Amino acid sequence: MNQANAVLVRWTRVDTEPGTLLIAATASGLGFIGSPNAPFEELERWARRTFPGGSSLANDDDAMAPYANQIKAYMNGESNALALTFDLAGTPFQREVWQTLLEIPYGETTTYSDIAHRIGRPAAVRAVGAAIGANPVLIGIPCHRVVGKNGALTGYRGGLAMKQHLLELEGRVHAGQGVK
Repeated sequence: MNQANAVLVRWTRVDTEPGTLLIAATASGLGFIGSPNAPFEELERWARRTFPGGSSLANDDDAMAPYANQIKAYMNGESNALALTFDLAGTPFQREVWQTLLEIPYGETTTYSDIAHRIGRPAAVRAVGAAIGANPVLIGIPCHRVVGKNGALTGYRGGLAMKQHLLELEGRVHAGQGVK
């Protein structure tokens, strides 16, 4: 890899209630929020997949502070919105699903099949699930607001405990219970 052509990816750690999150951004915006307490390799894998031509990872707490501060405020219940600019790499289908996720209001949930209907592909429920699972920006693109048809908490890259925590934070579930 030619380092001169590598994409500069700045990153930092954000300490939150469910655990430490690694976050990363390019000059164009936030591209990654990792799983709680995930190893640094999760960030490295994302960077290799997202920038096959190469990337340079640089720890830069100062440059990442605006992102980190918003995420901390959200996770502490001090804010119910994130005003973030994203730099997302994905297929057109994934981007369409992710955009639809951004339209789910704070404190509300929806189902995978509802997302499939919203994008005009009602038979693509599994593909919608795969696109949601590929979301590189946990919390920022609120895939935690998507639940099973029966209201059950289903798969989440950040783990079901984090998904439940986020939904509790948004007033959608009570500890030990399912979705309201």
